[in-house]
Amino acid sequence: MRRKHWVIAAAIPLLLAAADVVYWRIAAERLRTGLLDWVTEQTEKGWECGSSPVSIGGWPGTATVTVPNLTLRHAGSTIPGRVELAASSIALSVSLLNPTVLALSLTGPLHVRAGAEPDMIVTADQASVSVPLRRTGPLYLNLHANALRVEPASGAWQATLGLLNAEAEITTDADRDESEPSATFIVTSEAIALPAGIKWPLGPNISSVSLEGALNGALPGRRDVKGWAEAWRDGGGSLEVKHLAIGWGPLGLTSTATLALDDQLQPMGTGSGRIVGYAETLDRLAAGGKLTKSAATAAKAVLSLMAGTSDADEPSSVDVPLTLQYRTLSMRQVPLVRLPEVDWPAR
Repeated sequence: MRRKHWVIAAAIPLLLAAADVVYWRIAAERLRTGLLDWVTEQTEKGWECGSSPVSIGGWPGTATVTVPNLTLRHAGSTIPGRVELAASSIALSVSLLNPTVLALSLTGPLHVRAGAEPDMIVTADQASVSVPLRRTGPLYLNLHANALRVEPASGAWQATLGLLNAEAEITTDADRDESEPSATFIVTSEAIALPAGIKWPLGPNISSVSLEGALNGALPGRRDVKGWAEAWRDGGGSLEVKHLAIGWGPLGLTSTATLALDDQLQPMGTGSGRIVGYAETLDRLAAGGKLTKSAATAAKAVLSLMAGTSDADEPSSVDVPLTLQYRTLSMRQVPLVRLPEVDWPAR
């Protein structure tokens, strides 16, 4: 009797392991089949898709399909110019405990080229995107990257981000109430190193950036970028910045704002912000030619009156209203910065 119990006790783990292997195999094959269907669909849309033979793995916790040497190319009429992407390796995986979420992970460099622009290389210690596999309801996107680096193949410059996290929820018009936003998003980044060779007035390093907001108004089904922007504006579209925080050199900024597009498709809107270290920031902007000395002096005078008294050992800080109109960012009717014109491409 004891021998029988021992055999049963030994058989249970083996049966569970066998069932897990079968489950893993089914999930991996479904993932591989889905990938092949996606490639067929993209080919019908005009993309050239290629890769080395795919492989499956990930047992016991995940089902993974690894695609080495993936290349995507497109030069059709729906995309302006030729687009090329080449990845050393892309891994598609689903957790066996939660098979409704697809994770895409990048290993090795990713080459991106559009039109006549130079070949750009993207690398990271870790880079992954998660999306739901279901085809109904809002689309959730989750991006995570560590030690992200972007540079041209020529190596003329490079930009790095120590950490990048982004979350977005996009709702189609069919599933959205008119009072709800079409999309919401949260982006955070730390340890940003800007390209060398450019004189950045506040320094080449940004300690942190965080942005939370919502996109209001229906998202038009237009392929051309300029037509999309016009339709979104005419439909009452707006961008609500619920929270923006930047730490860059002497500047510490937290802000909220509501932005839209004017009749020239240029950003306009109003907001408010708390500026820490405004005196040194304005001096650096003037020294770097981003502001005239007279504008910097006027802005410091107005901000000093608004700020009142503060501890001499603390950086200057003030809460101010901000206005963006006709490409000019102003504070209490005092022009601060003239922004470059946004040139919307036809496609």
